[in-house]
Amino acid sequence: MNISVDLTFSPLQDDYEGHIINFIKRLRDSSLTVIENPLATQVYGDYDEVMGLLTVEMKRSFQEVGIGLFYIKMVKTDRSDYVADF
Repeated sequence: MNISVDLTFSPLQDDYEGHIINFIKRLRDSSLTVIENPLATQVYGDYDEVMGLLTVEMKRSFQEVGIGLFYIKMVKTDRSDYVADF
């Protein structure tokens, strides 16, 4: 089963930018499709692979920051090929 995940990592500290960049780079190193925009990062692929990667990398990110938030939306389909038609 394929899923699409839209997530935003928000470390609540002054040096937040490096933590976000490191998180995204670790996602990019996977075999999954990862697309970034200024507001969020999308990860697409098999449910077990996506959730396995996010479990590891979100935990790692939480361990590296004092306080952090993840905002996550998931849908049961691979929407990586979506193109707006308007």
